[in-house]
Order: sequence, then C-alpha cells, then structure tokens
Amino acid sequence: MRLCFASLLLFAVTCTSAQIPQKPIEIKVVVVNMFEVGADTGDVPGEYQYWVEREHLDTVLPFPEGYHDLRMNKDGVLDVLTGVGTARAAATMMALGRDPRFDLTHAYFVVAGIAGIDPAMGSLGSAVWADYVVDGDLAHEIDAREIPKDWKTGYVPLGKSTPYEQPRAARFGDDGNAYHLNPALVDWAFRLTKDIQLEDTAAIRERRQQFEDANAKRPPFVLRGGDLSASTFWHGKLLNQWARDWVKYQTDGKSTYAVCGMEDTGTLQSLAWLARAGKVDANRVLVLRTASNYDQQRPGKTAAESLAETKVRQYSAYLPSLDSAYRVGHVVVDQLVANWAETKDRLPGS
Repeated sequence: MRLCFASLLLFAVTCTSAQIPQKPIEIKVVVVNMFEVGADTGDVPGEYQYWVEREHLDTVLPFPEGYHDLRMNKDGVLDVLTGVGTARAAATMMALGRDPRFDLTHAYFVVAGIAGIDPAMGSLGSAVWADYVVDGDLAHEIDAREIPKDWKTGYVPLGKSTPYEQPRAARFGDDGNAYHLNPALVDWAFRLTKDIQLEDTAAIRERRQQFEDANAKRPPFVLRGGDLSASTFWHGKLLNQWARDWVKYQTDGKSTYAVCGMEDTGTLQSLAWLARAGKVDANRVLVLRTASNYDQQRPGKTAAESLAETKVRQYSAYLPSLDSAYRVGHVVVDQLVANWAETKDRLPGS
C-alpha cells in the first residue's frame, strides 16, 4: 500500500508540475524576413542570414507551426522567416502570435526585406520605410487583350465594375486593402536612419546611369513611401504605372508608390487580427524594403528582356540591398532594445 500511495503521489506531483505554465519569454523586437537561399549562416545570404550572423541570433527555437525555425539572441530579439508569398507570411505570423512560449504584447515588429523600386522614387540599394502597405492581389481582372479601349488597366477594385471607380470604399469593407502604419513611429525610424551611408558599388552605379529619373541616378539613400504587396511578381513600365495609380487610389492619395514586395499584407493582416485579440500592438509595426532591382526595364530593353535578368541572386543590387536592410534596420532594432526601459511602454516619436 505504501508503494502504491507513493507512486500515486509522485504521479500527482508530476502532473501538477507539468500543468504549471512557464513564464513566457518577453520579446522586445521581432525581425521579420521572408526568404533564405541556403543555410542560415556561412553561405550565399538571403534576407535572414545577415540578421542571424550580425545580431548573434544563436538560440534556435523549433517552430513546426511556421515556415522555418525561429532564432533569438540574449537581448530579446527574435527573428522569424515567413517564406515567400502572402499565404506563407500570414500563416507563419499567426502561428507566432499564438505561440505560448512568447510574450509579444510589447514587442516591436520590423519587417526587413528586399524589393523592386520605382526609379522615379529611388535608386538601387536604397531603403524605404513604408508609410502604407497596399494589397495588389485583392481585385477583379480582365485580360489586357479584352479590356475596353478607354480603360487604363484590366485590374478593377474588388466589388467595383471599372478601374479606380469612386467612391473607393470597398463593397466588402476596407479590411486588407491598405494598412496605414503608425506615422509617428515611421517618422522616428526615418529620422534615426536617414543619414546612414549605404553600400554603393561599381555595378549599381553603372546600372543606375541607364535610367532617366533623377532619383534613380542617386547613390543609395533612405526614404519613405508606399509599399505595394502582391504575390504575383510583376514587372515593366505599364505595370509600374498601374502600381502608382493603385496605391494612390487605395490610400485616397495619401501615399506615393515606391516599392513592391510580396508578403507584407499577409504579415500585416495577421498582426491586425492578433492585435484585436490582445496578443500584439499594431502600432509597433515597421516595414523596411530595400531596392534590389528597378521594377521596370531600362531604356532600350523590353519588359520581357528585363524580367529575364531579374532573378534572385542576379538582381542588380542583390547583396547591397541585403546589406542595406540590415544596415538601416538594425539601427532601429538596437535603439529599441537599448532603451527598453522607455520603449517598452512608450512608443518612440509619440
């Protein structure tokens, strides 16, 4: 009887201990990257590798619910790799937000990835802090060979009958069409980083001189602008004009298109709903995209010829843009962490 009682007592203690939740890890900053080429360290980098190596994200945390294992450093910086496309990004971020291992209620989110840039707005290697993130997928579409002659595009806002139809308010509501990032936080990040010198190379100096826009010819610089997020990797002058018009339309003229990425609306949709559930603070989100290529052909080339040149690791400014994403982004991350006694409860710039 004693042995039986002792066994039951041990079982009860073990079960009780297992049911006591450990205190979640307080995360100060979540860095969000989208793709990696090979290993996390030591080979040709993707968006993840410079952050892993330079921020000393040495602790690997299994994350089977998401795209890739998580990495963390001793200072409370967590890095998540979402995978390419809005679907992977949304699923990964939702899984992260509901992971009981982490307390994300005071965490800042810094999306850091590469993009195509409008040559009217910036140059290769430049870094863009997004003021708005606009969805480029939610729409109706008619093939360009069948659109009415008086239409500028075959792309029609969801719930509308003609391109850029007014009033703009979507039939299904505005949820997901455009995300307005916290202006005070974006301004703070821009002011903090606007004078950072970015990597310039002979190759991107040669390429930018082939474009006519004044901003396209500038050495890499930091700017603000609109981020068009679409899982279709589009390219060319005509689609560039669509991007400009689409961002203007979806933001009521409050943002100017600058860069195109593929995942950011998926990330922001998940963060918006996680904020609604009290898991995160949607006012603590920043999106940084750096220019690996121009979003259109240079003079003398067709869009098809230019697209054929535009492949991952063959972008005109592939490595410089990865460096810019870290060089600009880490200044913000490090500042948030270094001043955590203040930034935990009070947003910079507020």
